[in-house]
Formats: sequence, C-alpha cells, structure tokens
Amino acid sequence: MSDIEDRLRSLGITLPQPSAPVANYVPAVVAGNLLVISGQLALGADGKLAPEHTGKVGGTVSEADAKAAARLCAINLLAQAKAALGSLDRIERCIRLGGFFNTAPDFAAIAPLMNGASDLIVEVLGDKGRHARSTIGVAEVPLGSAVEVEGMFLVKA
Repeated sequence: MSDIEDRLRSLGITLPQPSAPVANYVPAVVAGNLLVISGQLALGADGKLAPEHTGKVGGTVSEADAKAAARLCAINLLAQAKAALGSLDRIERCIRLGGFFNTAPDFAAIAPLMNGASDLIVEVLGDKGRHARSTIGVAEVPLGSAVEVEGMFLVKA
C-alpha cells in the first residue's frame, strides 16, 4: 500500500473508479515526467453528479456545496492519477490545478471555493501538493456540473 493511499485512508477517502471520458479525449496523458489529467467533474462514487453539485454557483448551488464539489473533483483527479500511474507514490509534485466554476453572471467569489480542491491535494500530498493554480468562472461546465478541475503533476519516470 502506498504512503499516499494510507493518507487517503486516514482521511476517510476511498478513491472511486475513474470516470470514462464523455467526448473524444483521454482522461490522462503521461509525457516524460509530466502527468496531465483532463478536467474532472464532481462525480460521486456512483458515477453521478449529486443534485447539489449541478447548476450555477451563486444561483442554485451554494458556496459550501461548490467548495465540496471542488474537493470531490480533486478526489477524482487522484483516481485518474492512480489509473494512469499504477501508484500514487510516483507523484513527485502537484504542479498546477485549474478550476472552472459554472457561475451565475454576477458571482465572482470563486477563489475561496477552489480551496476545496487545493486543500485536499495538500492534505493528501503534503508539501508535494503545493501548486500553482487558475480559477475562473464560466458560463457552463459539462453535464451541468457546478465545478470542473484539471491537474498537472510531476511524476517519477
């Protein structure tokens, strides 16, 4: 068992089955020492979006639910990373996270909501989880999700 998986277990987190792509792309690409993971939605263990994680942040989705959705997106990033790498212990560093929030037109307070994803990655990876990031509000996210998060990691070859 990996150190990172032990940390996940101590946090009460079980990685779900990685979701399949919904269009013509792959979930992850390893290029040299980089792992790039396509945007992940806040899919639950059942592979579905919970009603509280669909819709517009600042509209039908509360800030607390959006932050929880971002955390779930990060869990799904780690599930994709494990599928791509075989072991999460190959992760040397989280380089970057990108967050996309399906926001109501006048809602701008998205940076703290992205902490749902950022905090989870740091909780799981420790200092190796500290990363650069971008967080933006968008008109729509696939499948009506409130949040989508993508990631880039430095990995051992």
